[in-house]
Amino acid sequence: MKLVMLINKNYEKLNENDLSVLQYVLSNKDKCYNLSINELADICFVSRSSIHRLAKKLDFNGFSEFKTFLKWESQSEYHTGNLSETLHSDILQTFKNLNTVDFRSISEILLNANRIFIHGTGTAQQFCAAECQRMFSIIQTYLILIHDQVEFDAMYRGMNASDVVITISLSGDTPEIASKTKQLNAKGVTVITITNLQNNKLAQMSPYNIYVTTTEELTTHGLGITSFVPFYIAIEKMYREFIVYANC
Repeated sequence: MKLVMLINKNYEKLNENDLSVLQYVLSNKDKCYNLSINELADICFVSRSSIHRLAKKLDFNGFSEFKTFLKWESQSEYHTGNLSETLHSDILQTFKNLNTVDFRSISEILLNANRIFIHGTGTAQQFCAAECQRMFSIIQTYLILIHDQVEFDAMYRGMNASDVVITISLSGDTPEIASKTKQLNAKGVTVITITNLQNNKLAQMSPYNIYVTTTEELTTHGLGITSFVPFYIAIEKMYREFIVYANC
């Protein structure tokens, strides 16, 4: 499991000091695994005991285990300037991410839902949502595609605790979606998120997270390239796991 996944999993336990330390760690993983607990505490302006408690909150036995984890994660990350190799690396990492997902629970939720809504937070995400809707329709499981924020606002008023909403987001930090997800949680509506593997607000609001890995690269002319192939892999995996679970 990646550090950002541990943060999202244990987010409710973390205080402002913890989040400040983790922000530094996420930005400096290659340095932090060489620091002592006192050095990290001094850099982050917190106490030694605060660092130790933070490690425990993230389900580590102590700071030494936390450091070992950071070293492993930092050294296992694969970066390249080659666009094709980056895509290959992202796909491999996405499959690793998907192996940690409890698709059985997600399939059970989808099977028992009264209605399933799905939407994406951008144009490319909407294409992924539409493809997911198409696939599930083949097995007579009909997803309601929400096309835009206006539709979301209209449909939200009729949603209830027997419904499920699948949200596809690249960053997971779109303010409008975060606000709407809070309202869905208050109604008891189950939210399933599909996001890039990073610490994000959307994933923190749901226990049902499907993570992909997609790395933004730059062309020689400075044009940003982000692949959505990992998102299509995630929805295909969810679809196939559902078929097996529901015996379609």
